[in-house]
Amino acid sequence: MSRRRLSRRGWLAGAALSVLGASGCASQTAALRAGAAVGLPRRAELEQVPFFPQSGPNLCGPETLATVLQAEGFAQTPADLVPLVYLPGRHGSLQVEMLAAARRCGAVAVRLPASLHALCEEIAGGRAAVVLQNLGLSVAPLWHYAVAVGYDLDEGWMVLRSGAQRRQRLAMRTFEHTWARSQYWAFVTVAPGRLPRTASEDEIVRAMLAFERVASPEAAVRAYAAAQTRWPDNLTLAMGLGNSLYAAGRKTDAARAFEAAARAHASAAAWVNLGVVALDLGQPQRALAAAREALALGGPWAEQARALLDRVQASQP
Repeated sequence: MSRRRLSRRGWLAGAALSVLGASGCASQTAALRAGAAVGLPRRAELEQVPFFPQSGPNLCGPETLATVLQAEGFAQTPADLVPLVYLPGRHGSLQVEMLAAARRCGAVAVRLPASLHALCEEIAGGRAAVVLQNLGLSVAPLWHYAVAVGYDLDEGWMVLRSGAQRRQRLAMRTFEHTWARSQYWAFVTVAPGRLPRTASEDEIVRAMLAFERVASPEAAVRAYAAAQTRWPDNLTLAMGLGNSLYAAGRKTDAARAFEAAARAHASAAAWVNLGVVALDLGQPQRALAAAREALALGGPWAEQARALLDRVQASQP
């Protein structure tokens, strides 16, 4: 298909099935094969990952997304996903739609680092990843989604679920060339409560915030709790956990989460949230103390802290 680059929304990917050309260097491949893959097995392949042969032009998006979702325990089929990700007028699937559809299916969609090492590490850890390739030339792109399921550093191969091929062996150098043209775009899907091995803290925060907007409160609680276990000092994750606990009706747990965040981060926002929850729990003295702590910190939450203090005082006999 012809190239369509859309401002702020990414590329469209269709149904290119063969590599038409590769150019440039493959520096990540060279580094990995030369011994930079510290702690990485020399070979790994996820043979049990399902395969959906491409059933029509430009349908690589639904089929690759169904592959990684089913590998993670979700039941969606390509047919289920076509209306969520395939754009008939554009003859393909946008990256943003792929991520959003995974979340609507109940999975946390997480972008991976732009790193061949990270991609191989996810595979070695048992998780397949959707990758975006340009299988054409820079002047005549053919965008295509595939699922990376294996690698062999000694032989120099990547193994993909791609198009009509269940087990496409592609030279690692060639794969890197085709993947680099999408700026190494790749993502994994995980069930709430699980985390990818390699995703950065910032990327996890972005993924959790996006997931929370469409997930059930209990699913969001599981997702945030797992992320906070790995990054216990992240205020955004702590606040997300508290908000999700509150939305799930677990107000005592939410108050505990907000108080921990408030004390650990001297966060006026967390103190205000704690005060609101404490009022809901019938704990006016705790709410009063939280409002005063928030006021003492000042800053952009001062107005909310003053409103909370007035509310607490008005509730007193």
